[in-house]
Amino acid sequence: MIDEQHRFGVNQRLKLVSKSEKIPHLLSMTATPIPRTLALTIYGDLDLTLLNEMPPGRKQAATYIVPPEEKHRAYEHIKEEIKSGRQAYIVCPRIEAEQTEAEGIEAEGTEDGTFSAEKSEMKAVKKEYEILSETVFKDFNLGILHGKLLPKEKKRTLLDFRDKKIDILIATSVIEVGIDIPNVNCILIEGADRFGLAQLHQLRGRTLRSSYRAHCFVASGKNSIKILKRLSALTKAKNGFELSEYDLKFRGPGELAGRKQWGISDMGMEALKNIKMVEAARNEAQKILKNDFNLSKTPSLKEKVKKIKNAIHLE
Repeated sequence: MIDEQHRFGVNQRLKLVSKSEKIPHLLSMTATPIPRTLALTIYGDLDLTLLNEMPPGRKQAATYIVPPEEKHRAYEHIKEEIKSGRQAYIVCPRIEAEQTEAEGIEAEGTEDGTFSAEKSEMKAVKKEYEILSETVFKDFNLGILHGKLLPKEKKRTLLDFRDKKIDILIATSVIEVGIDIPNVNCILIEGADRFGLAQLHQLRGRTLRSSYRAHCFVASGKNSIKILKRLSALTKAKNGFELSEYDLKFRGPGELAGRKQWGISDMGMEALKNIKMVEAARNEAQKILKNDFNLSKTPSLKEKVKKIKNAIHLE
């Protein structure tokens, strides 16, 4: 069940590093480039390598934006695929129906903080499992997977899913990476407006582990023009970096000197947009380090760098 494409990507990175004349001091790798990472790549001093090869035979997933009144069509399509021998995922942003947003959201690696206070709109794994098992998918075998399960419970569920004992796995974004079940070719993502675009792209990728025609249904709890416009990017972009560019445009790059990875920029991130200033600052920093690498001649600057180094992760 380990994602073989991750091994492929690591091998490609090692080849690139071995061919390089200069050994990098920092190698930053990401499968879902978030807006802040993209901004630092564009405006900072980082070289960018894209691994965009797809394994032979892979196809693009057909992606559909599903309004609430059309949800039944997605359900019917999933039923038909299961009858043809395939399997499916249904992803929800929440584990428990009654949890607070901080407790109930499980989206490891998510870059989206646009959570609504309208709790009735936020789908929960446990509740959806109960409802769908008794109604829409009562003739099929359903399973459940989320981060609060014990490791042995997660392993057993994934083994049952791999062995086709489970037709539909209802899960949180815990399935986002590292899960390789080739027989799955459908995914329905509930509450899609609560996930970052790059993360939705990763979730969609769980249906691309074979040569079967893949289908991704993206359902939002709201029908606002802004949300639909943002989600429609999934039907146009070809890779995660393009989607990060959309998120950078729609949601902003977040903070440079902080943990916020989306939304309105702080002064540092806004300053990065001034390319001439970035270049001048970089040149000045290089001059200082060339003549005084340990900053012994500038104790106040040395102390400032020390504080920043302890407080900020430079990605």
